[in-house]
Amino acid sequence: MQTILIIGANSAIAKSLARIYADRKNRIYLIARDEASLQEQKSDLEVRGAGSVNYALLDVNDFELHQQVIEQAVLALGNIDLVLICHGTLPDQSSAEHDFKQIQQEFNTNALSVISLLTILSAQMIKQGHGCLAVITSVAGDRGRQSNYIYGSAKSAVSHYLAGLRGSLLPHHVHVIDIKPGFVDTPMTQNFKKGFLWAQPETVAQTIVKGISASKNTIYVPGFWRYIMFIIGSIPEALFKRLKL
Repeated sequence: MQTILIIGANSAIAKSLARIYADRKNRIYLIARDEASLQEQKSDLEVRGAGSVNYALLDVNDFELHQQVIEQAVLALGNIDLVLICHGTLPDQSSAEHDFKQIQQEFNTNALSVISLLTILSAQMIKQGHGCLAVITSVAGDRGRQSNYIYGSAKSAVSHYLAGLRGSLLPHHVHVIDIKPGFVDTPMTQNFKKGFLWAQPETVAQTIVKGISASKNTIYVPGFWRYIMFIIGSIPEALFKRLKL
């Protein structure tokens, strides 16, 4: 039985992950800002057989509360075997690129809040001498594209942070995983036209769980996005800057 902390627990991918871990009888602690949804999820996970389910409310942009909420989770779970950080927002690029306040908000949510939480969680993992930190970023962070460079640059910042953190925590027997989804059919992407590259949250969650079990450093989901992003990353800048990607 593992102890699992899920931050951004009301996201579609997080809910699918929680169901898988509940089916395996693990103890789960959920953190999100919508209490009604958390209560509903708690009931569902308990019916599925979770060893225990508790939750706390948090707006991730309330940085002053991060330490307190993590301490509550540690008090409930004891040592934490696995942390899943799943929260994020997808900005309107055309609107945000001309409004720094919007950009700042997106960086707070998609980058700085994650780094703040990881700073606190890393100290806990070092103290206990084991654990896994798994963070959902995005393939959008692999290269800045015209269509979403604000979102992508925030996710890229987290990916770079995770790469350094991975080496820093290695002597403490703590593993760090960067999870990079491509297009996923979730409420956050409900206004997008869907095509063959799109995946369902349940399928994405299954791939993530397998990747975590295999102690991978980076998980592209679905896996073909590793090759797509390799191709995109190989395009010369002289050509790339002209592409409406």
